[in-house]
Amino acid sequence: MARNKNFLLSTDTIIFDLDGTLLESMGVWNEIDRILIHELGGPWEEEMMVGKRRDALLARFSGMENPYGEYCGALGRIYGSSLSKEEILALRHTIDKDFLGTRVDYKPGAVELIKRLHDLGKTLIIATTTKRPNITIYRTENRNIMDKAPLDDYFAAIYTREDVKAIKPSPEVHERILHDLHKKREECFILEDSLSGILAARAAGIPVGAVYDRYSADDKEKIQALSDCWYDSLDDAVKELDTLLTN
Repeated sequence: MARNKNFLLSTDTIIFDLDGTLLESMGVWNEIDRILIHELGGPWEEEMMVGKRRDALLARFSGMENPYGEYCGALGRIYGSSLSKEEILALRHTIDKDFLGTRVDYKPGAVELIKRLHDLGKTLIIATTTKRPNITIYRTENRNIMDKAPLDDYFAAIYTREDVKAIKPSPEVHERILHDLHKKREECFILEDSLSGILAARAAGIPVGAVYDRYSADDKEKIQALSDCWYDSLDDAVKELDTLLTN
């Protein structure tokens, strides 16, 4: 895209979203929720529809104390379950533990990009709506992640759902990062895959690059219009960085 301003090289702090940006995980979450819906008495629903509804419901509940609990409660109402939202959320966690520990992996190009930026002395941060127990699984149990680029080795801080009152598209997590790291907005660059993530970056006033993920394809035009640059993949971001370093 024409608005690319070499943010990967010109900024010193890179803030990564996690699911769908660094990790090939959105399809995993869709499968988890397909199983959950079936357990609640619903049909085996189409994967993309499950993901779109989850995104819409989480955006609606983003300012509430427990958006994922409210999401589970909404699923219970849709499918006529007698379980409470707390019970449905606990069931979801039971389903997701094996998936997160064995199936989630880095997206193509992610490991190389992380290592290149780290070697350049960039401060790398993760800002995710994922809850801390899931991050613990990625940090301590998921060999796909641990063997390729352990999170603790490359990221200076990881901000999770528990660190904010409102999840994306609220800019709260990015505002907190600016405060905690004593950074100016122009010193940072955000990489995101979803419309809610792009909107959060925009609201925070921080430059943002969009990374294609097929689960956000329906929002592609909006995402491109709102982002400062676009990458078809993280491999493209690595190529851009190599070009900048050799010129």
